[in-house]
Formats: sequence, C-alpha cells, structure tokens
Amino acid sequence: MTDTITETLTVPAAAARRRSIRAFEPQPIPADDLEAILNVVRLAPSAFNVQPWRFVVVETPETKARLARAAYNQRQVTAAPAVLVLYTDTADALATIDEVIHPGLTGEQREKARDGILAAFANRSAEALEDWGAAQGHIALGYLLLAAEAQGYQTSPMAGFDAEAVKTLLGLPAHARVPALVAIGRGAEEGFPHHRQPLARLVRAA
Repeated sequence: MTDTITETLTVPAAAARRRSIRAFEPQPIPADDLEAILNVVRLAPSAFNVQPWRFVVVETPETKARLARAAYNQRQVTAAPAVLVLYTDTADALATIDEVIHPGLTGEQREKARDGILAAFANRSAEALEDWGAAQGHIALGYLLLAAEAQGYQTSPMAGFDAEAVKTLLGLPAHARVPALVAIGRGAEEGFPHHRQPLARLVRAA
C-alpha cells in the first residue's frame, strides 16, 4: 500500500523542487492524497469567482491507453498512476452561478451580484465564453502543479493532445475546453534542473 501524505512543502520549496517528470513509480495514488491535492486546487481564484474548471481523474489502464493515443503517445500518460484532465465549462458555471455567489450576500445584495456577473458575459459569444474559461483554467493548473509537488507527488503538464478526441473519450461537453492533461505520481527520475530567466530580465519598474 502506498504511503499517504505525511508532510507538505512550503510554496517556495515546492516551486524550487518541481520538475516535469515523465517516468513514474507504478503504485497508485491513495484517494485521500488526490483529494487533499484537489482540495488545494479548488481554492484557486477566478474572475467573479466563476470557477469554470472541472477535473477528470483517469486511473484505469484501459482509459489511460486510449488517452495516450489522444496525447500523441506521450509516455507519461501510461507511465503515471493517474492523469488529471483539466477542462473548463463556462456555460455550466454560468448556468449554476448561484453556487459560487458568496453566502455572506443575501437578499438584494445577492440578486445584484448575480445580475452583475451575468451581465458581464451577456454580450459574449459561446466561443468567447469558453475561451475566457480556458484562460481562467490555467490559474487552476498552476495551483495543481504546486499543490502536487508540495504534497510529495511529481507532475508532467501536457498541452500536446487532440482535445476533441479527449472530450469524446471522456464524454465531456462539446463546447468545453481542455487546457491541460497532467500526469501525476511519485517520480522515478529527477528530471532536468531549472533553467529560468533571471528576475532582472522579467521585471521592471514603471
């Protein structure tokens, strides 16, 4: 039986240690560990608190094999004990917007908040809505990569896949977007050390 999470890293430590890993130990991830990681991810911020992200946890060898074909046979899909499919469904999020309006708002305040959110999206096409949701989804992706590393699991985020094939395989809505697939498990390799731009190259005062 795989050991469950015993301690977590700080955010700076997780960011410093994280690598993209493509070789994994075969042991399954305990359900409690996956729940702990995804409980961190669900705290990610989103504009208007819409939270358009959704996740599918793929663990069965048969489904992973089919998912690998949709991901151009990237080896980490079948090597990892699980693959988290991050998709966004803005239409569903807006249709159920009452679920994400803060419970501290009541009566007229609540109605005003609800109407304001819906008005902000009223003139966007269905495609533009889903483009917006996919962009928001990358916030959750960042949280996911750090949350997994902080709790002792390694990841490989993937953008190279046939999104339509992934949606068909998993029965996702046709309008949904799939920002990323994330292989996750205990790494069986160290991966490449970081090579990042210095801070001075990325930041300037104004």
